[in-house]
Amino acid sequence: MTGIVAIVGRPNVGKSTLFNRLIEERQAIVDDMSGVTRDRNYGQAQWNGRAFNVIDTGGYVPNSDDIFEKAIREQVHIAMEEADVLIFMVDVQTGVTPLDRSFANMVRQQPHKVILAANKVDSTNQRDDVYEFYELGLGDLFGISAITGGGTGDLLDAVVEALPDDVQENDKDDIPKFAIVGRPNVGKSSMVNALVGKNINIVTPIAGTTRDSIDTRFKAFGNDILLIDTAGLRKRSKVQENIEFYSTLRTVRAVENSHVVILLIDATLGIEAQDMFIFGMAQKNKKGIVMVVNKWDLVEKDTHTSIEFEKVIRKKTAPFNDIPIVFTSAITKQRLLKTLEIAQGVYENLQRKISTSVLNEVMLKAIERHHPPTHRGMIVRIKYVTQVPGKNPTFLFFTNHPQHIKESYKRYLENKLREHFDFSGVPLNLFFRKK
Repeated sequence: MTGIVAIVGRPNVGKSTLFNRLIEERQAIVDDMSGVTRDRNYGQAQWNGRAFNVIDTGGYVPNSDDIFEKAIREQVHIAMEEADVLIFMVDVQTGVTPLDRSFANMVRQQPHKVILAANKVDSTNQRDDVYEFYELGLGDLFGISAITGGGTGDLLDAVVEALPDDVQENDKDDIPKFAIVGRPNVGKSSMVNALVGKNINIVTPIAGTTRDSIDTRFKAFGNDILLIDTAGLRKRSKVQENIEFYSTLRTVRAVENSHVVILLIDATLGIEAQDMFIFGMAQKNKKGIVMVVNKWDLVEKDTHTSIEFEKVIRKKTAPFNDIPIVFTSAITKQRLLKTLEIAQGVYENLQRKISTSVLNEVMLKAIERHHPPTHRGMIVRIKYVTQVPGKNPTFLFFTNHPQHIKESYKRYLENKLREHFDFSGVPLNLFFRKK
């Protein structure tokens, strides 16, 4: 469980700037004009070894009749309900405003941890101006500069400390959990219904019928797994309805809490940008991945159709090409059980442990055949490798110059691990430490 952090506050206090800094990408549009952020942005941040999802919300304006501000206001409420931690942002340069006070009164009534971030502390002269925001009565207060990064380390320390610990195991936590994700109307609910033989989930031709994440226990044909049917994830620019925003948050959470992500692709449309967004989200969360090309019964086929389709997928997912790809039809039930069998195999690959002796016997030979490139005349040697605990297979290589291991050589080592051991569908972590 990684957790969700929502950045909230009135317009033009720097929420999107902080969001971009936390996820280390320029994903959210930043402008001096207030109200630029309307559709919600989602990203993943990491701090001190802890990963968490971040939501950038629009500026909150109470009691406004403006159609956009009303929609933003409702979506901020949803984000606050779903988040584990709130970063409430204010602006040191303008001081405490009536909008800040109004929003603070509302925030105090919700149960989540609130961290107050006084932004735009861009000079030492402004540090003392932070203290006036204690009047909002929200507890922890940090002066930061989102644009330069000043003070954000202390802020992140507090965020990580406030995030919930991993949930305690319950009766569902000791079985594999497979999240079925994809764009709207790709056949996720139909797949679950076909597997269980009942119309458990509502299926219509209308995209977006499934609004929430629905858990279904599947015990048949030697399987005992939890299938999570999720709402369709469409492009962020199209997330306008508040209920759809809520569904998107629940889908993000379902991916977080799953072991394996079964990513459905519409065979009639091919793999598109939103499929790659979902793939990237699963990869960043270190989940096992199975790519399922659904509606294969609707495609006119020749001898090479599936081969060519698979080539396109592998080109787009490179360099992570070791992913099972299955061609199915939820309507005809073609290869649905095969999909679960493959997903179960990916789940087992996530748990796979390689003994240190076997690992060194294989990998040191591969290293001997192809040594790491030298760096400015320095010879780089790898002496030892071991697998260390992690939520996905994690390997630690001991070397005399860890900082000089090039990305191309890291890919070589990963390819050798995949060549000798079955890690199909599983992201691998490779770390290098000084011997």
